[in-house]
Amino acid sequence: MRDGSGPAAFVQQFGQGPRAALGIHCSLAHSGAWAPLMAVLDGRLTMTAFDLPGHGRSAPWEPGLWGGADYIGAARATALELLRQAGGPVDVIGHSFGALVALAAALEAPERVRTLTLIEPVLFAALKDGPHWPAYLAESAPFRAAMQAGDAPLAAEVFVGQWGNGQPWASVDARQRGNFIQRIGLLTDIAPSNEADSAGLMRPGRLEALAMPVLLIRGDRSPASIPALMEVLAGRIPGARLEVVAGAGHMLPLTHPGEVAALIGAHLSRG
Repeated sequence: MRDGSGPAAFVQQFGQGPRAALGIHCSLAHSGAWAPLMAVLDGRLTMTAFDLPGHGRSAPWEPGLWGGADYIGAARATALELLRQAGGPVDVIGHSFGALVALAAALEAPERVRTLTLIEPVLFAALKDGPHWPAYLAESAPFRAAMQAGDAPLAAEVFVGQWGNGQPWASVDARQRGNFIQRIGLLTDIAPSNEADSAGLMRPGRLEALAMPVLLIRGDRSPASIPALMEVLAGRIPGARLEVVAGAGHMLPLTHPGEVAALIGAHLSRG
């Protein structure tokens, strides 16, 4: 698949349900991360999912080659092309950074989005100018320090420890650890979108204009920045529902697919 202006993005499908869906995975993962969730939603959705630039089996990320002015612009362009190819309204589901891409696509082409599900969108810019911003900076300081020092292995270990599925770094498969280390630099390209809101998602009036049903999902064991920013988003998106999965951390589509699928299944009836 080509987005019309850049290299090929790897695309695959899950499920055999009557409703078309688009899944956008989190950073450092790949489209296969939707398999556990779709094993539960198989009869409800047919999900198209793509690997983000530089992830999985997609082409490497190089500015200017994927279309879009920056990383989130390139990812959004691919999502919009897949929405166009779908022909009709689609249930869009995004996780973490993928939820930012999903939100950006929904704001760009709302007529193509039937329902929108945002699972722990890492839009840290929502905390700026508020009481939780200093806490976020403290929370992210160890990762930031490792990146600034050029210590990719340490940065990957810190990042996975904070945002992973709870598995100790030493017990992560060596090949997977290598993939995390190899791709950790992509977070530098992603940072302008989640920390500085380079896509303008938080601009006055944008979130308030969303008219499709929106579901926000988080775990109750996720980093402290998540519940704070989710409350901001819930307060600005008209009619948004905020659900919390007990015992889950940031990787809840992988660790708690049944609970997440149940929430999404109920949400589908709204659109």
